[in-house]
Amino acid sequence: MQKSCTKCGSSYEVTDDDLAFYEKVSPIINEERNPFPAPNFCVNCRLQRKICFRNERTFYNRKCDATGKDILAIYAPDKDVTVYDTEYYWSDNWDSRDFGRDYDFNRPFFDQVADLWKATPLINLWCFNCENADFNNCCFSLKNSYMNYCSDESERIIYCYVAEFCNDCTDCNFLHKSELCYECNDCTNAYNCTYSSLLDNCNDCFFSSDLIGCKQCFGCHGLRQQTYCIYNKPVSQEEWNEFMSSVEYAPQSIESFKTKSEEIRLSVPHVFSKQVQCDNCTGNFLYKSKDVQNGFDVHESEHCKNIIYAPWDTKYVQDAYAFGGIELGYEILAGGVAGHHVAFVNGMMNGLSDCFYCSMIGQSSEHLFGCVSSMKKQYCILNKQYSKEEYFEMLPKIIEHMRNTGEYGEFFPASMSLFDYNETIATDMIPLSREEALSQGFRWRDIPPEPPQADKVIPADRLPDKIDGVPDDILNWAIICPVSGKQFKIVAQELKFYRRMKLPIPHLHPEERYQRRMRRRPPRNLWSRKCMKCEKEIQSAYSPERPEKVYCEDCYLKEVY
Repeated sequence: MQKSCTKCGSSYEVTDDDLAFYEKVSPIINEERNPFPAPNFCVNCRLQRKICFRNERTFYNRKCDATGKDILAIYAPDKDVTVYDTEYYWSDNWDSRDFGRDYDFNRPFFDQVADLWKATPLINLWCFNCENADFNNCCFSLKNSYMNYCSDESERIIYCYVAEFCNDCTDCNFLHKSELCYECNDCTNAYNCTYSSLLDNCNDCFFSSDLIGCKQCFGCHGLRQQTYCIYNKPVSQEEWNEFMSSVEYAPQSIESFKTKSEEIRLSVPHVFSKQVQCDNCTGNFLYKSKDVQNGFDVHESEHCKNIIYAPWDTKYVQDAYAFGGIELGYEILAGGVAGHHVAFVNGMMNGLSDCFYCSMIGQSSEHLFGCVSSMKKQYCILNKQYSKEEYFEMLPKIIEHMRNTGEYGEFFPASMSLFDYNETIATDMIPLSREEALSQGFRWRDIPPEPPQADKVIPADRLPDKIDGVPDDILNWAIICPVSGKQFKIVAQELKFYRRMKLPIPHLHPEERYQRRMRRRPPRNLWSRKCMKCEKEIQSAYSPERPEKVYCEDCYLKEVY
């Protein structure tokens, strides 16, 4: 079936398998399914509509509406919402059912949910089971960590994005089971590595990429099981030690190393798609997965389509972002951990089943419809408690009402988002100018920088070049980023890390550093192109105009092994 997107007008296909999936994931009421219709938006517009609901990195100072305590929150203080501090939100001091309301068949469903979102308490930052890790978001089980996002089960990490089971790492993205890493992307089991990407089981590698089982490599790319290499050339242990003793980390030398390393990187082939132990998959950064189509940053998943950032154990899921442990899910944003048979959900965690059109729910909840911040609940509609019999009597009537209004089978409209477009990850993945965002019906916020309180403000170029020259007093300075003009401070834990790793103080604001790391990754998109060796047709995350030498898997493996 070919359809035309009601937002952008582009044509897109809905297959018979898609239609079968929409029926399978739909609610079962009194042993009868209520199939979701085919979506009215194309894949990209569906993604954009979801991710404009997710603010990961824009924080504001405001007060907890329960205690009056000063808190950091993802909601600006002028937002008309109720926000609770993390500790109070997870406490037993309040009940989401106190904000429940009757369903009004004279109003659109989404309007009623929007009102409920504004009234029901929301958590200030999405953190769970963390210790000495207050200033993080979308994280669980962190310890002694600062300003991380979407990172879990780690200790002493700083400014990391998607770090899992890591220790003592700073300024890294998509890092797994690694330690003592700095400015690294997409590494697994990496130890003492800096300015590198795509490392797997590597130690002491610097300014390198696409290495597997390598040790003591500097400026190397596309190597396997190698030790003592400098710019892809084997050297003796003595030559390695002599070279490394001459390496000094200062801003100018780091840029020089990067430039020479990039020349080597562009000279070696790149595989069209990063896939490890995968079968019948398309996308990029796919690991131990089967039958995943158009997936990105996906681990241990099967029978999924149009999914992004699924860290583990996902089956039969379509159109979802940031989730794990879900089986049978559709149109999910930030799926959390362990769920079954859920659809049109914005934020959830810790086990739920048979829940639809809900936001920020979890902890063993089941049979919820249109609920907000409901934990350990069942048989609720718009946060109002029903008996099991009443719940299944009401639900068919509500679904029929939603069919009549055209709401059934669609994600929450972007107008319901509690965030402005440039506060969300949408501005990273589908960037728009202020004018473009407003013309497409999104909101935009002019976010003035908030300079940190400091005894001294110093331009970055006046910092000591080497870490040995940095005094303890730098913790009281505000540094001016030469690119963004924003001011930032160094915290004690961060300074300790730089001294341990013999790294200079960064000159760029943390957000600028994050953006540059993300730009080094191929975008979460696929292009049709040809292998540059055998001209086989491939679907690659490397667009045809990029400078990399892109090969199909067969040609690539012949080159690197």
